[in-house]
Amino acid sequence: MAITTFRATTRRKKGIAVTSEARGFKVDIDEPERLGGTNTGMNPVELVLCALGGCQTILVSSFAKKMGISLEDFWVELEGELDPDGFMGLSDVRPGYQRIRYNMHIKSDASEEKIREFIEFIEKRCPVGDTIGNVVELEKAKITIEK
Repeated sequence: MAITTFRATTRRKKGIAVTSEARGFKVDIDEPERLGGTNTGMNPVELVLCALGGCQTILVSSFAKKMGISLEDFWVELEGELDPDGFMGLSDVRPGYQRIRYNMHIKSDASEEKIREFIEFIEKRCPVGDTIGNVVELEKAKITIEK
């Protein structure tokens, strides 16, 4: 399969709240009040956690049957650590996550060995996990000035 390009647009709403859109789907993004927002949506770093858990869950749902795993239920709990002083310019600490942890819960009658092999497969195939865990070429902003 050829390289596929995904696209999204994010537009300022009010204050620091924004709306992002991709393929006609929209999500409101904001910060909690303690970080200067109005708490009208998840913040971007929470969405990163949701993207990782969502990607893992979609892969589990897509491949369980193909890999002989009877799947009754699956969910992921995720948490990430970052120092807000980094993105607020109050310190030289990195602005992004320093660590992300997750706990996968799987309800299945498959053997522990088979489930561990399956989860290893999922972790190797997850595009979001790969994006977070490896260096990605990030092209600097092109600027279009609207008048």
